[in-house]
Amino acid sequence: MPAERWMVYAGLSAVCAALVAILGKAGLKNVDPTLATVVRSMVMTVFLVIAGTALGAWSKLPGLREAGGKGLALIALGGVAGAVSWLFYFRALQLADASKVAPIDKLSVPIAIVLAVILLGERPSLVNWMGIGLVVAGAYLAALPAR
Repeated sequence: MPAERWMVYAGLSAVCAALVAILGKAGLKNVDPTLATVVRSMVMTVFLVIAGTALGAWSKLPGLREAGGKGLALIALGGVAGAVSWLFYFRALQLADASKVAPIDKLSVPIAIVLAVILLGERPSLVNWMGIGLVVAGAYLAALPAR
């Protein structure tokens, strides 16, 4: 059975997110983490403008009106949350091994699921909750000091 399209995109996202940790950690030697985050954000902005242009996103610009003020505000707040997350992430990478920081950062998964339940009314199944518990346990175990 072929993977659903969203699973392919989610998997590719995970690979790219892993590269953020590895490339970020390697690049942070002798670089202020806040400055590194600013540079990374500028590169992302240029890349996303180019990608958006290539994918025809600008032709959908009138559709932003349909999102309404609340929708745009929530998207903007998500951008602020992402930027703050990167600031903390790069600071953590400067202070610790990527193999310790990345699993703790991935606690965003169970946190996002709990928030989706509270704020969006989503309802994971018992099996889903068991998986979420395993993610939490795995993050804890992965972040333990090596012996």
